[in-house]
Amino acid sequence: MQWLAEICVHRPVFATVIILFLTVVGGFSFFTLGVDRFPKIDLPTITVRTTNPGASPEEIETEITDIIESAVNTVPGIDELRSTSSRGVSNVTITFNLEKDPDQAFQEVQQKISTVVNRLPQNADPPVIQKSDPDSQPILQYSISAPRDIVELTTLIENLIQKRIESADGVGEVFFFGGQRKQIKILLNPEKLRSYNLSVTDVTNAVRQQNQELPGGNLIEGARTFGLRTMSKLNSADEFKEIVITTRNGFPIKIKDIGRVEVGGVEPTTAALLNGVQSVSIGIRKQPGSNTIAVINNVKARMAEIIPTLPADMKVAIIRDQSEFIQNSLTAIEEHLIIGGILASVVVLIFLRNLRSTIIAALAIPVSIITSFAIISAFGYSLNQMTMLALTLMVGIVIDDAIVVLENIYRFVEEKGMHPFQAAIEGTREIGFAVLATTLSLLAVFIPVGFMTGIVGRFMSSFGLTSAAAILVSLIVSFTLTPMLAARWIKPQNPDEQTNSHESKQSRFYRLIDSSYTILLKFSLKHRWVIVLICLVTIISAYPLYKYVGMSFLPEEDESLFQVNLKAPEGTSLAATQSILERIARDIREEIPGVESTLVLAGFGRASGPNNGFINVRLKPVEQRDFSQSELIQKTRALVRKYQSKEYQISVSAPSSIAGSLGLGRGGTSVAYYITGPDMDQLRVYAQR
Repeated sequence: MQWLAEICVHRPVFATVIILFLTVVGGFSFFTLGVDRFPKIDLPTITVRTTNPGASPEEIETEITDIIESAVNTVPGIDELRSTSSRGVSNVTITFNLEKDPDQAFQEVQQKISTVVNRLPQNADPPVIQKSDPDSQPILQYSISAPRDIVELTTLIENLIQKRIESADGVGEVFFFGGQRKQIKILLNPEKLRSYNLSVTDVTNAVRQQNQELPGGNLIEGARTFGLRTMSKLNSADEFKEIVITTRNGFPIKIKDIGRVEVGGVEPTTAALLNGVQSVSIGIRKQPGSNTIAVINNVKARMAEIIPTLPADMKVAIIRDQSEFIQNSLTAIEEHLIIGGILASVVVLIFLRNLRSTIIAALAIPVSIITSFAIISAFGYSLNQMTMLALTLMVGIVIDDAIVVLENIYRFVEEKGMHPFQAAIEGTREIGFAVLATTLSLLAVFIPVGFMTGIVGRFMSSFGLTSAAAILVSLIVSFTLTPMLAARWIKPQNPDEQTNSHESKQSRFYRLIDSSYTILLKFSLKHRWVIVLICLVTIISAYPLYKYVGMSFLPEEDESLFQVNLKAPEGTSLAATQSILERIARDIREEIPGVESTLVLAGFGRASGPNNGFINVRLKPVEQRDFSQSELIQKTRALVRKYQSKEYQISVSAPSSIAGSLGLGRGGTSVAYYITGPDMDQLRVYAQR
């Protein structure tokens, strides 16, 4: 690398072009990077969900789950096969080895499922196969309430809000919690059906045949052509009443003769209440790879346009906003990055005591950090806590190579009286291999982190490779920009002052450091066994200290949000589940300090069904409350104990945006036990104990 330094000293334009090229590419790459809280991790996990409304858990197990398990069990690379059979729903989760390609696993499962679809019950819906995707978690959630019928409210939200948000840039999907769509119900009278000798199938066929729109061909009239279609789509209850089912003795038998038609909502399977008021909650998912912050800002801007056009009685509230925590976290890291760079430069100035030399060394920080953005983009990473943490930690490392090279060049100028041009070449040549060896040793530490296996490896790979990229760029800077600037900015030594060539090292500041270090060095050489003993004690003490320090995959962070999960006994109705959740939510609002709002979602949870649900508890900002999130969670756990029993399982935990997609135990239970056996009733008894 010494030849590169010599070229850059003699060809300053060449060195400048190299640095500008790296900096410009990195700067443009910065504006194309996505912003997320954590790195995106694609785990080879496939879920197969099949519904059969009304079927008991035992029927679901034998008629659906067992068949699907037998089919997918032959797919190679399966690490774990797990299934849950509840009333009307079968969930089969296939976790593959981490080396398995998720797309290939999805295709293989899809092929296996297609071979057994004809063996499933006729009333069952087709299996829905989904691949685990971190981007499937909602990034923004609104709750809309109004003193209106829930069907009317849902229709207004669909027409006035959902369609307009879906067209916002970066939005992947807008879905409902607790909505109830309009439905026309035909209620038949069994006695009248019997009197006319009709069956439900006859009515169904008549409705299907007379409620459709079909193309009617073309009508050609001279030079003009008209498209024809049959206009028989029914839209109102009165039109359905007039549907003719059959004729008896020349008289038409209509639906109004054998029953009645009502306009209502579909049978509710979910319910949402915001602070005790019936509401509809909408969640927004982003498109894969989109910038989370940008998508949320686009949705908020669109909602700011929509809200003034809504009816006056409709209230809109934000329930969850990932951008708040992501923005706060990244802003804090960016501040630390800038402050760290400034402090590193100040420390260099204190020791070099030369402003020009400090600027030469400090330029390595912005050049290395900015160029790293280009490498982050090339690897497909985003700006998240791991990549930004790596850049923050590298602030103190990327300047090291430049300091070593610059100090040696300055030594050649001061002690040997060389001209800065010659000193830049000779000083870099002398120290070049040492700098290269130091950089390679650092790369040997960080690059393997980027290729670690397992979930931790997937999570830490961006950290290791980002760190390695910044270090590699700093090496290039130390052999190009640093010697080129040193040759031109360091003042040549005056021949009359060469007699005192060690002036900078003879100052009072350096004499104090030199004398202190000399005393410590003499003591260490004189008492070698003491130093060895101290080193051994330090090494041995690492093990008990390691055991003493707590361990967790993710740190506890105050997101001003936590969840209360409920699982009621099988057979519990949606209304009963909603009532229990609302009682708990009311107690939380009244007795837990710092609560801003509660959103009850019945029919949701770790397993869908009317007996499952959870409460999203949104807290006031940290600066506006006296207790931390973890303290409030502990208070809530004590509060909900009176509702817990063997039949009702209640847990309180802090959700995590990454845990929802990885299944790391956060946002649910930290420890899980599995009891297996052939007798389900006996297993239930053991589990309740």
